Amino acid sequence: MNVSVDLQIATEEEDQPPPAKLQQWVASALAYAQPANSESTAVTPELTIRIVDEAEITALNRNYRNKDQATNVLSFPADLPDHIDLPLLGDLVICPAVVKREAEQQHKAIQDHWAHMVIHGTLHLLGYDHNEDDEAEIMESLEIDTLATLHIANPYKLSTKNA
Repeated sequence: MNVSVDLQIATEEEDQPPPAKLQQWVASALAYAQPANSESTAVTPELTIRIVDEAEITALNRNYRNKDQATNVLSFPADLPDHIDLPLLGDLVICPAVVKREAEQQHKAIQDHWAHMVIHGTLHLLGYDHNEDDEAEIMESLEIDTLATLHIANPYKLSTKNA
C-alpha cells in the first residue's frame, strides 16, 4: 500500500530507524487493518511522524493526556471538518529514548519495538483503541498479526530471556 509519511526529526538521539522502515511499518498497518476493497485504498493516506526528545513528549503527554511523564508514542488523529476531503490520518510522535529503554527492559530487538510502536500508533490513527478489554483484544490482535507479516514475534508474550 502506498502511504505518504512526512518525517520530522526534532531530537539529537541517533538510535532511529531509516525513513523507509518507518514508511514500511505504517503501510503494513494500513494494509492489514483496512480491507483491500476499502475506499481508502483509492487515495494515498498521509501522516506525519515526529521523532522527539523526552522533554517534548513529556510536555505533549502532560498537555493532552494529563500524564506528566515521557511515553513511547502518542497519536493525534486528524480531525478535519466534513467539507474537507483530504486523506490525512494525523500525527505520530515517537520518543526514541523511551523506545530504546523499553526494548532493553523487555529484552526485545530495538527495530522490532520501533515497528510495534509505529504500527500501534498507526492503528490509533485509524480509530482503534485499547481502553476497554474488548477493544484491547482487537487492537492487540491486529498488532500481532501485522508484526507477524514482518516476521516480528508477538510483543505481548513474556520474554524467556529473563527467566
